[in-house]
Amino acid sequence: MLTNNAPAHIVRPNAAPAPAIRPPSTFLTSHPALVATESSYDGKEEIYGESEPAEYVYQVVRGAVRTYKLLNDGRRQIGAFHLPGDVFGLESGAARRLTAEAIIETTVRVVKRRALEAVAKTDVRIACELWTLTSGNLHHAEDHMLLLGRKTAAERVATFLLEMDRRLSVAGMLALPMCRRDIADYLGLTLETVSRTLSALHARGVLEFSGARHITLRNRQRLATMGEVEVERPGIEV
Repeated sequence: MLTNNAPAHIVRPNAAPAPAIRPPSTFLTSHPALVATESSYDGKEEIYGESEPAEYVYQVVRGAVRTYKLLNDGRRQIGAFHLPGDVFGLESGAARRLTAEAIIETTVRVVKRRALEAVAKTDVRIACELWTLTSGNLHHAEDHMLLLGRKTAAERVATFLLEMDRRLSVAGMLALPMCRRDIADYLGLTLETVSRTLSALHARGVLEFSGARHITLRNRQRLATMGEVEVERPGIEV
């Protein structure tokens, strides 16, 4: 069953070439000792839960996954969105720190963590892949901490749009599987603030809406320098 929230799209007409994107990792299937299986999930279906044993590592084949933590008061903080090719589920401890959930209909590749760790002990290439993934996750966590702690609402939304543009720019037209509620929970904002900020960016000519969930990025450079552009409106959190 697909989510009722229709995918959003970002179109980049006449945009400059985006930075090169690292090809999806294939190391989960490139070693004979690693036996990978595929599992499919409906939208909003849980893949694993917080505090469960961290016995498997996953890679998105198609669809999209969100990893998040529920706070005691019921608020949700999304830590990351995992898109096709992304590997997730790597843990430093024995238990899951976050919950992973399919956003839309999703297929993932699954490998046993114990088998992956055993191969990494004897295969330098696999060990290097794990190191690269771990350092990449740390880099993302540091950027996300900065975003949540120091950036204004407009800067957070701009950063998100540029992140998705960078990660999905190969196709030219970007289909975002997450709804605005997901975006808000990722950016640490309210749904209303995300909507008002997008409207403010639209009023400034930074982006355009083409239908309910289609967005055209008109000025990527302005988004990148959003800290120097005053786009806030009354009622927008800063």
